[in-house]
Amino acid sequence: MKPVTIADGVYSLRVNHFNRKLFDSLIPLPEGTSYNAYLVKGSEKTALIDSADPDKAAVLFDYLKDEKKIDYIVSHHAEQDHSGSIPLVLERYPAAMVVTNPKCKELLMTHLHIPEEKFIIVKDGETLSLGGKTLEFIYTPWVHWPETMVTYLREEKCLFSCDFFGSHLATGELFSVEQQVYQPMKRYYAEIMMPFRSNIKAHLEKLAKYDISFIAPSHGPVHNNSKFVMNIYRDWAVSEPCNKVLVIYISMHGSTYMLVNRLVSRLQEGGVCVEKLNLEQFDEGRVAMALVDAATIVIGTPTVLTGPHPKAVYAAHLANLLRPKAKFVSVIGSFGWGGRAVETIAGLIPNIKAEVLKPVIIKGMPAEADLKLIDELAALIVEKHAGLVCRA
Repeated sequence: MKPVTIADGVYSLRVNHFNRKLFDSLIPLPEGTSYNAYLVKGSEKTALIDSADPDKAAVLFDYLKDEKKIDYIVSHHAEQDHSGSIPLVLERYPAAMVVTNPKCKELLMTHLHIPEEKFIIVKDGETLSLGGKTLEFIYTPWVHWPETMVTYLREEKCLFSCDFFGSHLATGELFSVEQQVYQPMKRYYAEIMMPFRSNIKAHLEKLAKYDISFIAPSHGPVHNNSKFVMNIYRDWAVSEPCNKVLVIYISMHGSTYMLVNRLVSRLQEGGVCVEKLNLEQFDEGRVAMALVDAATIVIGTPTVLTGPHPKAVYAAHLANLLRPKAKFVSVIGSFGWGGRAVETIAGLIPNIKAEVLKPVIIKGMPAEADLKLIDELAALIVEKHAGLVCRA
């Protein structure tokens, strides 16, 4: 493997993992992923920006086979898909020093047992010269761990952004293509970044003062249109939710399914965009993506042994963890002889600061009076969505 030039003295060492199916044994990867390291070569010093997942360390070292000396290893984030190969790099280049912040140092020592004497600690805004190349370190905590930071290469206007602005996308293209990368970026944001929207808003404001030509994330392709990337992140993290209802549901004997279909039809007739997801084939990523910009979440569930269906419980728990910006939430469904489905789901979503619209829970197969209640819920949602617009 040969390093790929991004700009003068700046090289991509992207390690693609095309056939990885899950991240953290949880997140589906329909388009694989990559672990991106970068090499910055000044007239005096050479810096390796991050490393790779240890499973793919051999590919990283293939990139580095002609590199005689590395002076610094900049570690933005202690999670092993970024840092896991640093101990191996230190074995190959024993004179190299790990440049990071105090919190990341602590985590790297804990998770990877890197000796304390191998660290150089940098402050927020501090710089490091490589000779004609100036690295500026910018703290971005909680995007998405407490120790995360990014690095700005002043001369080439390149932002090495770690997980920020990343995408789980294995590709041979050096630079992102907007139509290709949008959905993988949204999936990545939804699954990983959405719980930290307030932090992202602050960090976007912090980065706005920098003139950025390239954004080089730790996953996915490099972005050479920083305006596009910043704008979609502002849309997802900062803008109002759009005129969309997410209906996530599961049905056992058809009653909940009838309620869902009636609700969806009435909402669409009222001019509301609807995304309907059946939880039988649960894809955490699809649910997370749909949560990004929906103004209303409706959970449809039958009653199983007095409580909501386990897959509806999981969906509610996931939504609570991801903290979407939805304004309204409701529950619809059915029961056979009794239960506490609504109360259980309500207790699962305390992090969603949304108005609860009157649930519709009916006994058995829906009668005309039950469908009328669904119509009333749909009409209320249409009213609540007044002034919101549908967006892609």
